[in-house]
Amino acid sequence: MYIETVSDPSKKDADVLSQGIIRFNNETVPDLEPPDSEKKFFVFAKSETGKVLGGIRATCFWNTLHIELLWLSEESRGLGIGKKLIEDAERYALQNQCENAFVETTGWQAKPFYERHGYEHMATLNNRPKGHASHYLSKSLVP
Repeated sequence: MYIETVSDPSKKDADVLSQGIIRFNNETVPDLEPPDSEKKFFVFAKSETGKVLGGIRATCFWNTLHIELLWLSEESRGLGIGKKLIEDAERYALQNQCENAFVETTGWQAKPFYERHGYEHMATLNNRPKGHASHYLSKSLVP
């Protein structure tokens, strides 16, 4: 046996890992959502002319909304647009059987924003990125 670290594995080798964890997960939790049920989606805020002013990139998977990123242009901040975006993403997630929401944000990004919208701080990873911190927050989407 030998250990190999690569940044560009063969598709065959990568598939062995993917299929192995899928098989393990299904044996352990037989009614687990299949990986192909993952739903990637975007929520956009656009100007009347169609210019993107901001938005959310997210995924629904394993009954959880994972907010991957939220961004607003400078001129769109502080106008309630972020609130509308997150509400729309959560509504979409509920329609797709998500019961939880999860987000990672850094110290200079949007931790207070998420907390104002019901997200609870779960953990902090200090010095990620170097000299800063990453914060992990979650929220129940069901009453």
